[in-house]
Amino acid sequence: MTDTAPQPTQVSRGRTWPAVVFMTRPTARSVDLALVVVRAALAWIFFVYGAQKLFGWFNGAGIHQTSLFMADTAGLHPGGFFAVLAGVIELGGAIAVALGLVTRLAGLALFGDMVMAMITVTWAEGLHQATPPGYELNVALAALGLVVALLGAGRYSVDALVERRLVSPGLPAP
Repeated sequence: MTDTAPQPTQVSRGRTWPAVVFMTRPTARSVDLALVVVRAALAWIFFVYGAQKLFGWFNGAGIHQTSLFMADTAGLHPGGFFAVLAGVIELGGAIAVALGLVTRLAGLALFGDMVMAMITVTWAEGLHQATPPGYELNVALAALGLVVALLGAGRYSVDALVERRLVSPGLPAP
């Protein structure tokens, strides 16, 4: 009778389940898919935020009330300028991130938008406050914006198409 260790079960492509579960080096395709998920989440959230500020959609305040909020609560003067700036960054950034167009720049702008929101509005409330909310959502959104700014849009984006067609025409398609 031989004493042999049990063999791990094969999962896919010759990998064992421990290798899949504890793998620390993601594949290029998994990073690209993760970026699609991050971009979709950021796009939806910031589309709503921007549309609320600029147009009053989704039960938002609209540009006038947002201007008053920026001046009175956030202490940003002139309030109208900062209301429009925040709305354009959020709505435009959402559309750019969703399409994967100039994604690094859009991610950086959304990161800055959330840092500014923390500094001017939510920091004083602290972390994990129920009413009014603290800055935990700002931190999460800023981090995701920074991920997109650092990694770019990935292969499923307009940026990748532009890179293949204009920047590096000899680059093979993924």
